[in-house]
Amino acid sequence: MNKKQTVAFHTLGCKLNFSETSSLSRLLEQEGFEKRDFTDLADVYVINTCSVTDNADKECRQLVRRIQRKSPDSFVVVTGCYAQLKPGEIAQIPGVDLVLGAAEKFNIVSHIGALTKTGDPARICSCDIEEVSGFNASYSQNDRTRSFLKVQDGCDYNCSFCTIPMARGKSRSDVVENVLKHAKDLAADGVKEIVLTGVNLGDFGKGPDGDKKHEENFTDLVKALDAVPGIDRYRISSIEPNLLTNELIEWVANSDQFMPHFHIPLQSGSNEILGMMRRRYKRELYAERVQLIKKLMPHAAIGVDVIVGFPGETDEHFKETFDFLHSLDVSYLHVFTYSERANTKALEFKPVVPVHIRNERNKALRNLSYMKLQYFTQQHAGETRKVLFEAFNKDGMMEGYTDNYIRVSTPYRAEWANQLVNWKL
Repeated sequence: MNKKQTVAFHTLGCKLNFSETSSLSRLLEQEGFEKRDFTDLADVYVINTCSVTDNADKECRQLVRRIQRKSPDSFVVVTGCYAQLKPGEIAQIPGVDLVLGAAEKFNIVSHIGALTKTGDPARICSCDIEEVSGFNASYSQNDRTRSFLKVQDGCDYNCSFCTIPMARGKSRSDVVENVLKHAKDLAADGVKEIVLTGVNLGDFGKGPDGDKKHEENFTDLVKALDAVPGIDRYRISSIEPNLLTNELIEWVANSDQFMPHFHIPLQSGSNEILGMMRRRYKRELYAERVQLIKKLMPHAAIGVDVIVGFPGETDEHFKETFDFLHSLDVSYLHVFTYSERANTKALEFKPVVPVHIRNERNKALRNLSYMKLQYFTQQHAGETRKVLFEAFNKDGMMEGYTDNYIRVSTPYRAEWANQLVNWKL
């Protein structure tokens, strides 16, 4: 491959993917590549994929077709979860030149250096997920306000609907010492807020090669980060309810740096469905966690992941979920419509919920989420809270978030960018 000077990235999916895309970008920029916006012409396009839903797979195909129309001579590299799960399928997409699995994505520099346009099917560089080990630290630096810092990867859970363990491998982590170094580097770069990310964040502490023994745990990490100077805010991106300990909740309640904001996956409010999903808790434990958070931090924001239309979910099961969520003092919902994923246990479960019913249930919970968020926001009307404003100027407006994740929008003022401002809601 002739030396290419420009590269553009597109990220599908989660905060973890955003942190990894940013790190891949830095690797290529260090080799002399100039980063371009994905809508611009570039010599190389890198698509970092997700595979949690069918939409992510479809969007990947659409992006490749768009690149083919715009710049047919450019190289197209696909990596991420979809690339690990279905490399052969991606290699057959016209226009794709290289498919990088989980073990090879961080070797992207050498792989791109060997690319040539031959007209042959895409080259696949991947291995069985059981062979994937080691931990590659990543963090985003797209703007100086907030950084997504990856501290854990992979998952040892086997939820019946989920392909993530097949896409990312066994649970493994960075060590506290390295995370502290990254946090200090980000502070020196002017970052004010760090969002801790991982596949199963609460499982932090398993060694880089997936050693089952926890030498350190997530609470150890949180306590150590609390002492890093220069970072004003930390957020915990998402944590399983069975790994969200009372000790951790109490620590956050007494911390100035860790924000009163939790995102806790529920998936279903029915214990029967939770059992079929192979989740590691029951709804009673979930309710206990929410109650403790609200007791210690009445102002805290709590987000919830929930899946509708799981196989076997009857109208009664869905009503259980709706009523349970309605009763909980949570702030917003992320609602996912169940989609069939290859090689998952859930494919065996019956009856299959018709797609139109799945969509109706999704709409019902999104309406509930809207009401929850309105109620939560109104509870804090008239209060003065600190808002960290982002530098992005969108049509003369800027946005920021309070400590408890209430979004604020105001006319753009350059002096407020990346600053904490006292704001009356």
